[in-house]
Amino acid sequence: MATSFTNTLKQQLNTADTLQRLLLVNAVVFVVIRLINSLSRLYNVPLLEFDFVNSWLAVPAAPLQLLHKPWTLITYMFYHWDFMHILFNMLWLFWMGKIFQEYLGNKKLLTTYLLGGISGGILYILAYNLFPLFASSVEVSSALGASASVLAITIATATLLPDYAIHLLFFGPVKLKYIALVTIFLDLINVSGANAGGHIAHIGGALFGFIYIKQLKKGNDIAAWLSKLIDFITPGKKSRLKVSHSRRKSDEDYAASKKSKQERLDLILEKISKSGYGSLSSEERDFLFNASKEK
Repeated sequence: MATSFTNTLKQQLNTADTLQRLLLVNAVVFVVIRLINSLSRLYNVPLLEFDFVNSWLAVPAAPLQLLHKPWTLITYMFYHWDFMHILFNMLWLFWMGKIFQEYLGNKKLLTTYLLGGISGGILYILAYNLFPLFASSVEVSSALGASASVLAITIATATLLPDYAIHLLFFGPVKLKYIALVTIFLDLINVSGANAGGHIAHIGGALFGFIYIKQLKKGNDIAAWLSKLIDFITPGKKSRLKVSHSRRKSDEDYAASKKSKQERLDLILEKISKSGYGSLSSEERDFLFNASKEK
């Protein structure tokens, strides 16, 4: 049975896109931890208790602890303990991730998730070590959850398509820029509250998402290095060597071509934000689709 479950999980991961994989990894980590914890309690030998799991997967606020557990800056963004926490994070990841993925592709979704989470974790650590309010709790505090990563994707999407409207229950169509503003406002007024660390991490992720898209619109992909690193370390099909007799593009030609494509992409995205996806011509849709595959 365990083998069958493992094989099914591998098959799902192999056929899933990036958004589905992020959702699946978060869900599997949550289910495995909580299931083992719950069943082991029946035998009075509790395994994977909250404090134990936190010590290995949550990112600590104390720099010295982080030096001994540097991997937690990555693992914390895939680890949840409460059901409602993971439920809301995954719902927002699904909604915002679908829009983000449609316009910017799989690779940029993954790098935004990872770097947004890392940015949130770093800002959380800095804040807990700089502000006097947290001085007494820095040694025992830690952060967990995908919220910073999700906020990075949410704010990035809102920055890219500010007038894109989604339908919210009881509110009807609401533009992404208003959702972003309300979200940031709520985090700012709660940075000294009971879940201060979580809100600070949210702001860190949001800042990365905003800066990332602003730079991307200028033709500067600040996450390109991570995308190349993932391509390098990820096993998969390597591109075959192709022989070509065409003249090699000069650096100037390549830069001009890249700039032209980016300018056209910006115009199409602006058209979508103002008039919706349905306003695009078939040729513009093809260009957008091909551009997303290259990302």
